[in-house]
Formats: sequence, structure tokens, C-alpha cells
Amino acid sequence: MKIVSSEEMRAIDRATSERFGVPSLALMENAGAAVADFVSSHYASAKHITVFCGKGNNGGDGFIAARKLHEGGSTVDVILLADPADVKGDAAAMFAKLPVKAISIRSIEELKSERLQSLLNRNLPNHDLLNQDFLKRNLLIDAILGTGFKPPVTGLYAEAIAFMNASKIPVVAVDIPSGADADALTTQTGTIARSDAIVTFTAPRPAHVFSLLTTGPTVVAPIGSPPEAIVSGLRLNVTAAPDIAAMVAQRPAESNKGNYGHVLVVGGSVGKAGAAAMAGMSALRAGAGLSTIATAKSVLATVAGFHAEVMTEPLPETDSGTISSRALERIFELSKNKSVLAVGPGISRNPQTAELVRKLVGKSETPMVLDADGLNAFEGRTNELNGKGHILVITPHPGEMARLAGCTVADVQKDRLGMARTFASQHELIVVLKGHRTLVANPEGDVWVNTTGNPGMSTGGTGDILTGMVAGMMAQHPKNAFAAVLAAVHLHGLAGDVMREKVGEHSMTATDLLIGLPEAFRRTRKAAQENSACW
Repeated sequence: MKIVSSEEMRAIDRATSERFGVPSLALMENAGAAVADFVSSHYASAKHITVFCGKGNNGGDGFIAARKLHEGGSTVDVILLADPADVKGDAAAMFAKLPVKAISIRSIEELKSERLQSLLNRNLPNHDLLNQDFLKRNLLIDAILGTGFKPPVTGLYAEAIAFMNASKIPVVAVDIPSGADADALTTQTGTIARSDAIVTFTAPRPAHVFSLLTTGPTVVAPIGSPPEAIVSGLRLNVTAAPDIAAMVAQRPAESNKGNYGHVLVVGGSVGKAGAAAMAGMSALRAGAGLSTIATAKSVLATVAGFHAEVMTEPLPETDSGTISSRALERIFELSKNKSVLAVGPGISRNPQTAELVRKLVGKSETPMVLDADGLNAFEGRTNELNGKGHILVITPHPGEMARLAGCTVADVQKDRLGMARTFASQHELIVVLKGHRTLVANPEGDVWVNTTGNPGMSTGGTGDILTGMVAGMMAQHPKNAFAAVLAAVHLHGLAGDVMREKVGEHSMTATDLLIGLPEAFRRTRKAAQENSACW
């Protein structure tokens, strides 16, 4: 799903009306209806709803949501933070259709009046806003400022935002929390309305993905713009379930293991056998038909003991129990009938082993996923890392990315988007830059943002699980490797989200993701069937 700037969104709306014949009033009607539908399904117990509206089109969306919710049986109050005469255009047309009389607030003094405060607090004794039953029965809708606004917000609007932020009542934002800069690529400070959910329209803006504007879901609702109208120069996308539907589709009844590829994991060493074992097993959990782990011969029994389902192959080793450079020809022989190579989990930084990795990457024509110490083998020698002529996927965390780029972790974190995009283009490979909002960049410079995952995944081994999953998905979909990578990253994070619900963030371990992965597939398949874009 494309991410668009606020200016591009305005152009999309214009094109939808002028080129594709969808009236602007219809777009607004659909937007307001989408908000009302979300509230009705997610806040069904909320019977007292207060809608704060500005005088612009965001307020127009709010007027429609108020009308729809009133028609559905809710008690709705509309607070217009302007003089009705100042409401123009489509918003004015929707204001005229309100089935309830709006309360027009023109000044901060009116906003703070005892009458209005009494209304907003529903006359609850002592204004006890911590009463849980009260909170369930009440809802605020923020339709003050939309994505066309540029901070800072001042005056009456700022005071209304302050009221919402001080309240404990849930808040649903229309399009974007009021006061936020829709084009921001980082978290934001200043006067911004808090939000428990966001319903935006057509396509997300950068802040929806990067700015952590809500504690709950962000829903992207289609309101009538055809795909041809959604044009963006950002070359930035967010992974949504419909984008990876083919990767999680039900399999044909006549399937067999030969249909879904064979992954060869090259990794493991004394003390790090588990990393290779996790990668090998996660390839199977992701759906690969077969998985073989080639590892240093002294740890082969340990690797084989983790999972009965994976096959193993012994490789020549160094005196320190790592894979020797003498293993190169054997690995090439093993890879002849393999779909994907996954190189690096637990492989160590031994100089001989690092030399092996560099030769393997330089000479192998088999699609490859490179991670962990496989990446560290190229520290100071990044010129040797290139994917031209074959598919090469690297999955660095910020520290590994910094070593590859010859910079600091702070430099990587300061410009994650630019770093991933530039490295992918210069080295002609796919970059999966891990972290909050993992980025997937292709050699053409397009970047996809992943919105699944949580801090509970900040534990050793989750990267090895991802390596195996990426390889496993690529093995199943050799003709669509990039989509396979997107799917693996999305499912990996979603498996973490599933397990957070079961074990919490503090107690999560890497292998918990293997338990959560079947449910992650189920949820993704369901969302794809519903054509749902939500995170």
C-alpha cells in the first residue's frame, strides 16, 4: 500500500473527482461513514458520543459520522469550534444535514464554561472520569484538524485538544490526531490530540506509519478513489495483508513437499548451535517443504537434536569449532538442488569462516539470505557485497548495518530510511533493516515499512527466526522473492504480537514465535480476504 504526502493526498482527491467522476461530496460522505462504521464495530457500548469538529473538511467528516451514529441510536453531541458562518464548501453541506443542533464554541472562555463542562462530563457525580462503566459508555471523536494542517496549533483548537488529552474518555481520530504533522517521519512533540484509534482514508501519510500517533489501531478506509488515482513520488509503502495475499493463500489439495522448496542453512558453531537450528526450523514453520542445516561437524549432533524435522550435513571445521574455509566446495555441492541458502546464523567471526562466507556470497548463484556474522564478514570489505545477477537478501540490525556502512549506530538510526534505500541501490540487493518499523528496500530504491512486532521481540534469536522465515518464504515463491520477503517480515512481527497476547513482552523468547506463527498466518489470510488495511 502506497504512503502519500499530504499534498499528494489532496491531488488524489482532486483527480478522483475531476478525472474519475467521483463527486467530492461522495468522498466526504464515504469518509464519515467509515468513521461511524468503525465506532459502531469497535465501541459498540459507547452510547454517548461527543464529536469535536473544526470548520474545514475534517469537521465535515465529523458531521457525517455524527449523523450516521445518531441514526444508529447513539446520543451524539456535536461541538463546532467555530462560528457556523465560517463553515464553507462540502463541510457546510454536511453541517446542514446534521440531525442534532451543534453547539457552537467560538472562544476559549465558552469552551471552559460550566455548562459545556457539565455536558462533556455527562453530569457524572464528582466528574469521576475513572469510572470504567462511564468510560465504556462515552466516546470522543476528534474531527478538528486533518492531514492538511501544519503545526503548531494554537488558540481555541489547542484548548480543545488539551481538554481531550486531559480526559480519560477514549478518543477516535478522524484522518489524523489533531495537531499532528501528517508528513513527519519521526515521533512528534507539541500540541497533538491523544488517540485510541485512527480512521484515515485512501492511503496513509508518513506520520500514520512512523509517528506513533495512537495507542490502538490505524485503519485505512477506501472511500472511492480508484487505484489509478493513487500516485506518489515518495517510493514508500506500508505492508498490508492484501499486498501479501498470494504468499499466505490456501494450498492446492494435490500439494507435496517438493512444491514448496528446500532451504539450506549454513551456520552454527561451538556455543552457537541453537541459532542455526532455529533458522532451519523456522524455514519449515514458514512453509518450506524441506530444510537442511549444514554445520560444523562437532556441533552437528547438537543441531540435529533440536528438531526432528530438519536434516543435517557435517562440514569441515576449524580448531575452534567453526565452519572451515575448506567447506566451500561441499557447500556448493549441497546447494545444487536447493531453492535458497540462508547463511550466517551462529556462524561466528572466525577469520577462516569469514573468508568462507565472502567466497560463498561472491560465487554462489543460488538465492541467498545473509544475516548475523555472515554480515559481519563484510565489515571493512563492503565493496565485496553485491547482489548483481542473483537474489541476495541481507537482514541487518542497526549495529550490523553500521558496521557495513562504516558509520555509527546513531547515524543509522537518524536516517534509517535513507540508509536502507541507499545501501540496497548501491549494492544491488534487498535490505531488511530490522528494528521498530522494520524497513525492506529493493535495489530500485522502493521501501516498504512493516508495522507488526513489539518490544517483547528484543531477545536473542528472533533474528535467526526471521532469517529462516525469509528463506522459507522465498523457497515457496521463487518467482516473487521480494513479496516473499515482505510476507516473512510481516508474519514474523505478527507472530510476536500473537505471543505478546499469550506470554507478555517480558517473558517472550525467540522460539515462542514459532508457536505464534500459525495464528499469524490465519490472521493475515483473514485480513487479506477482507481487504483490510489496518495496523
